[in-house]
Amino acid sequence: MDKIIEMKNIQKLFPSVVALDNITFDLYPGEVHVLIGENGAGKSTLMKILSGVYTPTQGTIVINGKEYSKLTPKESMEHGISVIFQELSVIDELSIAENLFVGKLPTTRALGVLPMVDHKYINQRAQELLDQVGLRVKPTTMVENLSISQKQLVEIAKALASNAKVLIMDEPTSSLNLEEVNNLFTIIRALKKSGVGIVYISHKMRELREIGDRITVLKDGKTVGTKKIEDVGSDEEIVSMMVGRELKNSYFNREMSHVTDQVIFEARHIVRADKKVDDVSFQLHQGEILGFAGLVGAGRTELMNVIYGSEQPASGEIWMDGKKLVIKSPYHSIKNGIGMITENRRQTGFMDNFEIWRNIAIARSLKESKLNGTWGLTSRRKELTLAREFSKKMRVKCTSVEQMVANLSGGNQQKVIIGKWLAADARLLIFDEPTRGIDVGAKNEIYQIMRDLANQGKGIIMVSSELPELLSVCDRIVVFGGGKIRTILSAEEATEEKIMLAAT
Repeated sequence: MDKIIEMKNIQKLFPSVVALDNITFDLYPGEVHVLIGENGAGKSTLMKILSGVYTPTQGTIVINGKEYSKLTPKESMEHGISVIFQELSVIDELSIAENLFVGKLPTTRALGVLPMVDHKYINQRAQELLDQVGLRVKPTTMVENLSISQKQLVEIAKALASNAKVLIMDEPTSSLNLEEVNNLFTIIRALKKSGVGIVYISHKMRELREIGDRITVLKDGKTVGTKKIEDVGSDEEIVSMMVGRELKNSYFNREMSHVTDQVIFEARHIVRADKKVDDVSFQLHQGEILGFAGLVGAGRTELMNVIYGSEQPASGEIWMDGKKLVIKSPYHSIKNGIGMITENRRQTGFMDNFEIWRNIAIARSLKESKLNGTWGLTSRRKELTLAREFSKKMRVKCTSVEQMVANLSGGNQQKVIIGKWLAADARLLIFDEPTRGIDVGAKNEIYQIMRDLANQGKGIIMVSSELPELLSVCDRIVVFGGGKIRTILSAEEATEEKIMLAAT
């Protein structure tokens, strides 16, 4: 069988960085070729070269037997190459149907003369595509009204609308629940049967075996190896290839936990007007990592947004260290020592047009300001010193704190966000899906950071859709469903079965 895509001896140089070093990668029709590696290994850079976003420094790309030294985005699309990037590219201000056909809107003629968009066709075709991906909303729905998981499905539908011959999926399940993941795998299997070649980037080991045919591991911009999935032994073998070492104690040892009876934080009868949070009360103890489990839409993030002040409750109270807090906005949270690592780091976690040092220093500057942040002085020298201190503490891999945060890997971006809250001396830290889209090595670093912070007396709340993660990291797990707490389980009694039973 002839290859659809072959990338030969690809090299990509950035200033002072060799992003890709002599990479060879290929794809056959009707296969899922899994591409894995730590954050910063070069996976996304390689796919951006294939999609025409980047020009390779050297190397060739062969598509259906024709050789290219580089591709433009237009040429890539004309060859049927479609990309679903981890950072979603949907346009919030357009409807779902308009997003599916943006740049290629079909037209008709009014009165046989005036050209106009054929809304009837795009809405009809969009409905077919939405049915195919299992998204049960009207095609006329504005994308800004969708959840992250729904936007992910719109991205997949957009790729299907382009009749892709090569489909690149970068962490496609990062925002999907179990039902949506199973539906996606059904779609992938149907695409394979129709001859579509799929490049699948993921850090979730169970997915690789379920959906993959071959696997290629990258590390530090180089190819570690390519194997058939059935020839891969254990997950530990893959991890060892990715990180160059064996990861012992993948998650923290529970003996490292030092929970006391002292209550750091307490929520009392929190209610949102829309009942997405309905009479929620819980306590967080010193030294404890308190997990929140539940299905997508259960109300966990909505509760965290209320605690952080980005959304207002209809009623209820928030207490910290025995003191009742009045939180009217995130600014008040910062002043009271509450920080939040949001589930969508690129959209709400950091400012991608700022350097690392500005991102780390901003919360501290706001905390020291007056009049809701409108009054106060800043010192570039002090902020640079602060940023260097906390980027070093967080072991951020960067050329310097002058580097743009958008150019870091996902795991290092997450470290910058955590560093921001530590620099502001946050007493309570909310981690909402903290390891989404980051590799297994970086995940372990995040877990260790969370445990170290808890042991230092910080309050740690962790929201995650990955049950093995919650079971391995948390001291107690709050199971959320329909805006209510269904049960609270200790680490010793919690299992995946008990959590899912309570959540459903």
